[in-house]
Amino acid sequence: TYPDELRELAVREVQTSGRPVAHVAKDLGIHKEALRGWVCQAEADKGDRPDLLTTAERAELGQLRKDQ
Repeated sequence: TYPDELRELAVREVQTSGRPVAHVAKDLGIHKEALRGWVCQAEADKGDRPDLLTTAERAELGQLRKDQ
């Protein structure tokens, strides 16, 4: 697991720099697929990815499954 601060920094770097995920991941010592997932989740949370569940929707779904 990676600290939240590193996740936020990495996602922000990808979004603002226009650099490929793989390059940012390599520079920060993060697995590129982990960073790719964080970027996709951040896009979903902003409403840019309607095909994905937001963090809040994922939490709600998890709670519903737990309650069954």
